[in-house]
Amino acid sequence: MEDSVFIGGGGENYAVKQGLTLKYANRHGLVAGATGTGKSVTLQILAESFSKAGVPVFLSDVKGDLSGIAAAGSETFKLHQAFSDRAAKIGFDDYGYEAFPVTFWDLLGEQGHPVRTTVAEMGPLLLARLLELSEAQEGILNIAFRLADEQGLPLLDLKDLQALLVWVGENRKDLALRYGAISVASVGAIQRRLLILENQGGAKLFGEPALELTDIMMTDADGRGRINILAADKLMGSPRLYATFLLWLLSELFEELPEVGDPDKPKLVFFFDEAHLLFEDAPKALVDKVEQVARLIRSKGVGVYFISQNPSDIPEDILGQLGNRIQHALRAFTARDRKQLRLAAETYRDNPRFSTEDAIREVGVGEAVTSMLMKKGVPGIVERTLIRPPSSKLGPIDPSDRKQVINTSPVAGKYETLKDRRSAYEILKQRAEKAATDAEALEAQEEDMPAHEREFNAGRRYSGTRVTRSTSRTTRKQDSFGEAMGKMVMKELSGTTGRKLVRGILGSLFKGR
Repeated sequence: MEDSVFIGGGGENYAVKQGLTLKYANRHGLVAGATGTGKSVTLQILAESFSKAGVPVFLSDVKGDLSGIAAAGSETFKLHQAFSDRAAKIGFDDYGYEAFPVTFWDLLGEQGHPVRTTVAEMGPLLLARLLELSEAQEGILNIAFRLADEQGLPLLDLKDLQALLVWVGENRKDLALRYGAISVASVGAIQRRLLILENQGGAKLFGEPALELTDIMMTDADGRGRINILAADKLMGSPRLYATFLLWLLSELFEELPEVGDPDKPKLVFFFDEAHLLFEDAPKALVDKVEQVARLIRSKGVGVYFISQNPSDIPEDILGQLGNRIQHALRAFTARDRKQLRLAAETYRDNPRFSTEDAIREVGVGEAVTSMLMKKGVPGIVERTLIRPPSSKLGPIDPSDRKQVINTSPVAGKYETLKDRRSAYEILKQRAEKAATDAEALEAQEEDMPAHEREFNAGRRYSGTRVTRSTSRTTRKQDSFGEAMGKMVMKELSGTTGRKLVRGILGSLFKGR
């Protein structure tokens, strides 16, 4: 098992070691099963094994109990004897307790190092998904991103995007000639969505310093891969934010990492827990994006493992690319459940010793039906496997221990201080202030003019338009009234009151920022 990740024991009496070959670990995988069947422990032992093999890991802690990976298990733990017996049964001869190198991350910055990206890096597609925008609103968001590129307006945080949308709304008539009609109502709807996101803590996701991918792909002094744990227990209150962030991170890995072909072991293993959140109500363009990433990212040396309650939560085109599978028990209480159970069993290579469908229904807690890729990427025969016990602590560590791990990590102090450099908000604010200053200068210049020049500039001009005799009296009155109103408005706008109005609009654009 030197070139494999040890998973557990299968075969007769669970005495045959079952493992995931490191060479094929970047061919992706699936961990599925009903609630309470042992998926979290399986995730924990996979992270441990990859770390020992020198492979960095990124995973989400959705229940708050995976932080124990940073601490060693204990012989005083209530399950110590059960773990020891299971290790002996499956031939885990060198089983012992140990802690693993862990880096804690948190989008909210409370239980780990802050993790951020910029609005520009998130992009309009993922941002529209995050904000649940309509097609028309997504179109306006795309216009805003295009204008930001063309006019050199860096979009770093939410206030940059909010300021740019205000500018788009103010200049919608000019922009409509090139990009099509821009509705004020749609701009307002996007602003409201951004406000909701901000109130949910999403504003902390955007800004600088942005996450550097090399910081989640490190090893420790002993050559063990660091296990990056994203605190997601509170984040699950905003499931779309959680799913969008992980998809962004996956996309960044795909776009930034170089091609490595088929390495002897992955450069990184990425676990996507609660994977169904990614695909619920997702537009086809987004699902196609995930499929593209899943199909091609393995050549970058990244293995992606989806974790969900049922394989049917994953679209078929993506499910077909998940060669390494650990299937915990599925419950069949309804006709639909039985159908899904049958479909799940049909995806495995049959074992003559037992019925795959019966095995998926009958396996107990800590046991699973497994199938791993073999030589040349051929799926292995399905096997009932008793999952090995974890070496690290089962359950969360104390807050004080967590704080110590955070303070001593390799990236301590790198992301804690938020930077606010010159970006779209500051540039647009400067433009507004310049416009207000120019208006004040023009007003001052007019006030310095002699009285007769001010009177001349403010007076009515003779237009030279002559009314013919064929024009009716009613029409002449309407035209005269329209001219009078229009010229009165122009006179006011060109005078002191008008300039104060313009200055007020531009000056209040960023008021309170």
